[in-house]
Amino acid sequence: MAWATSGPKELPRRRSASQICPPPRRPRTLAEVQPGSENERLGVARDSLVQNPLIAKAELGKPRRSCYTLPGYDFAYGLYLHGADGGVPEAIGHWHSMKPRPPSPREMPRNYIAMNRGALKAGYVTAHEYNLYRQLKDIRCNEDNESRFKRAPPKVPPDMTYGILARPSTPFFDLLQHRYKEVWMEQQRAIAMAQQVGKKKVTKRKVYETRTTLLRKQPPPVKLDSLWHMLRFHVLAWDCINLCTLLNSWVLF
Repeated sequence: MAWATSGPKELPRRRSASQICPPPRRPRTLAEVQPGSENERLGVARDSLVQNPLIAKAELGKPRRSCYTLPGYDFAYGLYLHGADGGVPEAIGHWHSMKPRPPSPREMPRNYIAMNRGALKAGYVTAHEYNLYRQLKDIRCNEDNESRFKRAPPKVPPDMTYGILARPSTPFFDLLQHRYKEVWMEQQRAIAMAQQVGKKKVTKRKVYETRTTLLRKQPPPVKLDSLWHMLRFHVLAWDCINLCTLLNSWVLF
């Protein structure tokens, strides 16, 4: 049985960028909202039906359209620069060297110290006289005095290396062995032991006696009241005492 030989297998065709990402849908036109069309709208077709996004009707199963008028498909967005310098060949073949420009004369600032000193020597003391003196004699700073490096150049050691020092290498072995954790735990234990020793060394302070503590230790004596008796028995007791006293006086006589 002979197998039917098929031709060479065709490779899948790659899709272009326009197929993968199609261009955005263009705004709807008034012709698309006329009676009988898919997007028919009742009433008079006005420009606001396609320009106002609040009343624009969404189409079923399609992405929403933009309500802004866009240029045609052949329009290139961006700014086109007309190359007048010759491009890369011109740059490679002819190097344009910059010609040195003479330094522009710089206006030096006014030397107020010298002007104030001169005005004081001339006998001027008020602000108005100072302003008139400055207008008459405009003294400017010298270029040498204005330059900080010319006046006092920085003193740098001959073996100085400019730049920033490199960061020390990371101790990976200490990190893997949790060395920093152990050191921290030892420090915490030492701090705890020092606190315990400090608490033991604290001496007890002398407690001062107050009136309350003295009364608690030595309460004042309580005065005991006599028992209560009925009035008639109390009168009889006094009568007996008087009778006894009278009898004794008679016996003596």
